[in-house]
Amino acid sequence: MAGAIASRMSFSSLKRKQPKTFTVRIATMDAEMEFSCEVKWKGKDLFDLVCRTLGLRETWFFGLQYTIKDTVAWLKMDKKVLDHDVPTEEPKTFHFLAKFYPENAEEELVQEITQHLFFLQVKKQILDEKIFCPPEASVLLASYAVQAKYGDYDPNVHKRGFLAQEELLPKRVINLYQMTPEMWEERITAWYAEHRGRARDEAEMEYLKIAQDLEMYGVNYFAIRNKKGTELLLGVDALGLHIYDPDNRLTPKISFPWNEIRNISYSDKEFTIKPLDKKIDVFKFNSSKLRVNKLILQLCIGNHDLFMRRRKADSLEVQQMKAQAREEKARKQMERQCLAREKQMREEAERTRDELERRLMQLKEEATMANEALMRSEETADLLAEKAQITEEEAKLLAQKAAEAEQEMQRIKATAIRTEEEKRLMEQKVLEAEMLALKMAEESERRAKEADQLKQDLQEARESERRAKQKLLEITSKSSYTQSMNSSTTALPTDLPSFNLISESLSFDFKDTDMKRLSMEIEKEKVEYMEKSKHLQEQLNELKTEIEALKLKERETALDILHNENSSRGNSKHNTIKKLTLQSTKSRVAFFEEL
Repeated sequence: MAGAIASRMSFSSLKRKQPKTFTVRIATMDAEMEFSCEVKWKGKDLFDLVCRTLGLRETWFFGLQYTIKDTVAWLKMDKKVLDHDVPTEEPKTFHFLAKFYPENAEEELVQEITQHLFFLQVKKQILDEKIFCPPEASVLLASYAVQAKYGDYDPNVHKRGFLAQEELLPKRVINLYQMTPEMWEERITAWYAEHRGRARDEAEMEYLKIAQDLEMYGVNYFAIRNKKGTELLLGVDALGLHIYDPDNRLTPKISFPWNEIRNISYSDKEFTIKPLDKKIDVFKFNSSKLRVNKLILQLCIGNHDLFMRRRKADSLEVQQMKAQAREEKARKQMERQCLAREKQMREEAERTRDELERRLMQLKEEATMANEALMRSEETADLLAEKAQITEEEAKLLAQKAAEAEQEMQRIKATAIRTEEEKRLMEQKVLEAEMLALKMAEESERRAKEADQLKQDLQEARESERRAKQKLLEITSKSSYTQSMNSSTTALPTDLPSFNLISESLSFDFKDTDMKRLSMEIEKEKVEYMEKSKHLQEQLNELKTEIEALKLKERETALDILHNENSSRGNSKHNTIKKLTLQSTKSRVAFFEEL
């Protein structure tokens, strides 16, 4: 009895010790995951678990997002997950998204998984029209998205209509032009074909390099009011704080880079920003909700920290990641080169095989023709021999008849009638007999000549038959040689060297010479990139001109009109911000107060 009670107590104590858990669903841009979390877990515990699951090391760009009463919020790392204002029902859903954006994607995004997540998020923002993208750039970005998904263009595989089910262009762009889906596909495919040889990560990086120059890329917008109550938009991004007109999210009126800001704080709905220069008054604005101010502060702190980090030497962790990325890039480049060489050798072998097969078919056709000519020669020779024999017999018969006629004439002369009438008749018969004999002699001579000619033709036909047999023999010998060559060529691809990812075959010991070579390659890539950029701009202008005639002006949005005005003035995202930051901080603060 006592043992039973003790066992029950032990079981109940074990049951009490088991930690309570709750279920969390994490949605990335292309997948969903579910985790069982302990009640005591903080935001950092869940965030680290997600990053480990994804194999992500560049964690500083990302966060876990959720929604509270139509307002976006981010999970705080130092606060318990259940202490956040999240729904009580399970599973509790969070979105794993990029919270902060790099200034230069190519330099800052090291891991392939980081690049991929940014690519998916930016692509969705462009398609959802959260980032404005001009039509010609939309087509170019779509072509890189297709390259990332489908690999190299192959006209035998990627036939007309293969993009029919793909969402590649913003609906605003599609509605702006009188163009069918086939016409859009044709223009996207034309650029897609030019990206041959780019791997998925390279195509995605090219996409990001173009997208990061779009005016609304990486900007978080918030509705604010200044002291005068003027409605404005605050934009927070990797470069600083920007003030926009509510009707123009493309061109900021004022910009404050992060290195000019000393302190940021809020009290209730009022937000205060202190410039670096202490002589300049602080400037304040009001937001609609306290929760919005909390979000603005989070984004400001995170973007400011990354802004300052970029301007310092890389940490040891980042240096190691970049070194690993360089090695991985070099390995992949060698692998692609090896595969390209193998592919080229296979293609050359296939071309040689096809050429030999074509030559073999040609030789077979020549052999068939020669065989037919031989058969015709043999038939002709038989016919000529038969005709010569008939002619010879006819000549003998005519000669016999001529001899009989001559005998008849001699007989008639010997037995001629004495009378004059009989003599005249006899003379006439003799004359006719002589004429007949002459004709028979001529016919006999003609037939003899014809027999000689037929004998000569027969001899030539037999000579032609001999030549045809000799040619057929030569073709037969060539065919056997070609077949042997063809069989060896057909077997060639299986014997080609294959690339083997074994540590013995690939070792990366980056010495000084390797680094110099890598530096030269990077410099060469920069030159090539500048040339490609120039070519790319020409293509964009060409496409813009080509589709301009199909544009429906009445469907242009306010952002389309603003973008066209900026383009005509030569204004871009970076030079606009540069011009604004050339003004003194004091004048910018005063201008903000007067808006």
